[in-house]
Amino acid sequence: MGKFMRRVEAIDNACDELIEPLRNFRPAVYVFNTASAVGDFGSIWHVLGVVGAVSGVLDWSQALTLALLMGVESLTLNQGVKRIFRRSRPTVAGDDRFTVRRPLTSSFPSGHSSSAFFAAVILSGWLTAPYIVATFVLAVIIATSRVAVRIHHVSDVVAGAAVGSILGAIAVNFTRTVGG
Repeated sequence: MGKFMRRVEAIDNACDELIEPLRNFRPAVYVFNTASAVGDFGSIWHVLGVVGAVSGVLDWSQALTLALLMGVESLTLNQGVKRIFRRSRPTVAGDDRFTVRRPLTSSFPSGHSSSAFFAAVILSGWLTAPYIVATFVLAVIIATSRVAVRIHHVSDVVAGAAVGSILGAIAVNFTRTVGG
């Protein structure tokens, strides 16, 4: 293992130790389990797209575009990027304190983090400030939950957020004219 990877692992371990007390705090466990569950398959972002279209905050064309782009992002990350890296998850069997789905793909980068930040960036091109802040807060909660439930290392989540943000920024250039 190279010097860089040893540093990354040391940071991951230090962050894991900092989060450990929260893993035994019942309200936090509830939030982490829920955030991880709603982040599965980008579900919360699809629901928000439909709710946004029904409420008039988004157009139906925007909700559909978001759903299609989420599929492209998921394929890119899960069938492309994750196959390059075959990183083990923090726990092989999971942590019994949490009732989350245990993915079979590589730990690096975090798909939940990537899809959350991807969706938040896309939505930021269509929404007003209060909604933009809410989407990014939700993205941070979902990303953090993945470390808290011991499915990802901190570095997986940071990399996932970066990949999702970059892919989202690219996609925003093609979605500015959708709806509105």
